[in-house]
Amino acid sequence: MNVLFLCTGNSCRSILGEAAFNHLAPPGWKALSAGSHPTGQIHPRSLALLAREGISTEGYYSKSWDDLPVTPDIVITVCASAAGETCPAYLGPALRTHWGVDDPARAAGTDEEIDAAFARAYRILRARIEAFFALPLNELKNDPSRFKAELDRIGQSVA
Repeated sequence: MNVLFLCTGNSCRSILGEAAFNHLAPPGWKALSAGSHPTGQIHPRSLALLAREGISTEGYYSKSWDDLPVTPDIVITVCASAAGETCPAYLGPALRTHWGVDDPARAAGTDEEIDAAFARAYRILRARIEAFFALPLNELKNDPSRFKAELDRIGQSVA
């Protein structure tokens, strides 16, 4: 199963989600990430955070949703709609859910405060991904409405 982490710029949150998901994924599960308006580069603080967490950054790059190598089965948007961001609407035959996370690229303040914003975004995404993998995935793959309900619940309650 292919899971797409989608946001606008594909430089921070969606990359963190993709890398953490692939780091934790059991066989048969793969994440990708993309943006509706990609920046074309991964934010250096995202790369530094992943390295500190022991997660490989090999092969990750900022890309458009027009350049996906496979059609995703699940699309997880990670824009923070509460912060006034507009999430892109993926138009494809995928199960969709929203896991809003504040954009650390917009963080201001000291280096420590900005690093803390990246760490917070990563911790939220990782906790949600761990909750995802704790689900009875083999059962849920055959029950899309229940699967969507579980994914929506994770996005609303796991932080």
